[in-house]
Amino acid sequence: MFESLKSSFTRFKKDLKSNFTEVPLDSNIPPQPTPMEEPLVENISLTKKASSLAQGKVIFESKTLSGPLHDLELALLSSDVELSVAETIIDSVQQDLVGTQRKITKGIDVVVEDTLKKALLSVLDESTFNFESFLSDHSSPLVIIFVGVNGVGKTTTLAKLSHTLDSMGHSTVLANGDTYRAGANEQLHVHSEALGKKLITHQQGGDPTAVLYDAVEYAKAHNIDVVLCDTAGRLHTNKDLMSQLEKINRVVSPDLTIFVDEAIAGQDAVNRARDFNEMAPIDGIILTKVDADTSGGAAISIAHALKKPILFLGSGQDYSDLEPFNSVSFVDNLLN
Repeated sequence: MFESLKSSFTRFKKDLKSNFTEVPLDSNIPPQPTPMEEPLVENISLTKKASSLAQGKVIFESKTLSGPLHDLELALLSSDVELSVAETIIDSVQQDLVGTQRKITKGIDVVVEDTLKKALLSVLDESTFNFESFLSDHSSPLVIIFVGVNGVGKTTTLAKLSHTLDSMGHSTVLANGDTYRAGANEQLHVHSEALGKKLITHQQGGDPTAVLYDAVEYAKAHNIDVVLCDTAGRLHTNKDLMSQLEKINRVVSPDLTIFVDEAIAGQDAVNRARDFNEMAPIDGIILTKVDADTSGGAAISIAHALKKPILFLGSGQDYSDLEPFNSVSFVDNLLN
């Protein structure tokens, strides 16, 4: 998972480490004390650099970093990280390191890894979302609708979230707002039977808004905690279906609109999420098929580009294959 990004960060750490030559601690070069992380001029003498290394410190110069940073940016772009997000990461690393002197008691690669972690967490800062607290802060029934393009695992993800909510002690009812696709009722019916959940449906070709309205009324009458509403998969370029989504959002007024897309879609997922967000503002993102994603670009880019949190990562076909997104764990996985 995310092997391309992992390799890029590992290579960057190695490239930087190879640019510095260790100096024996018993070197005869006289120490020249400089406060830790003090900004330094670019034309640093060899004597001063050697003296710093002898004291267990390293000076990061722009010329030392330029090559590895350029290579890292290209590697990020090739891993489907959006251009603006890649530039933000590179700028953050550059500002944090260039012109500073750091202690290297644990190695240069550790210093660089800490800087990378800080940069990555800064672009994922929108992904702080406590789902349990969100549920507690809203009165029942809480209405969640799922939107996205065709074939990304939206219906299966809805079923997985129902299973997750069950494990958290919250009751759910399922609603099929996908009244366009033949077989949509049958697909969601299979999930509702397996999960032991009530399914609200209408005839194919009906008004999806009416289905979702009926599901909310059912939840109110039966003290159900959460309504999970599926919608038709639609291309973001289909204006009629996107307008229908806008109507659903206006009439039903969901508490949470979740955009679902494949992690392997990379930059396309970011572009589609933007278009969906314009028609019916999304509140969070679930990325599916992360186990098949070798790049990881979508996971890094989408939260920062949309200023919306990633809620869960989906993998596999089991109902338990839905993992709450944790930005710190995600970054640690990329860097280690």
